[in-house]
Amino acid sequence: MPHALKIRRGDTVKVISGKAKGRTGRVLRVEPDKERVYVEGLNMIKRHQRPRTLRDTQRGGEVGGVIEKEGPIHVSNVMLLDPKTNEPTRVRIERRDGRRVRVAARSGEEID
Repeated sequence: MPHALKIRRGDTVKVISGKAKGRTGRVLRVEPDKERVYVEGLNMIKRHQRPRTLRDTQRGGEVGGVIEKEGPIHVSNVMLLDPKTNEPTRVRIERRDGRRVRVAARSGEEID
């Protein structure tokens, strides 16, 4: 059963552990079932990709070669940046006006 993650696509996060520790970036993709996030420009991995047919390549399709793309980072290794102070913060879920909102624990600022 996948958990509801407190980090969403488009959030700015800071990596708190691993080889990219201390770097920040925008979340490109979230995989709640695997508890992983993909952060723009971080944890770059190389993939050897076979080119598609020649006709597709001429039309702007995928070309072959070594492609660099973002790799997954476990959600426990990133922290959301507080919109007010730009510091890493934990996230609380609160009910405001009957709707569920994410709140930065550091400043109490609403994130959404």
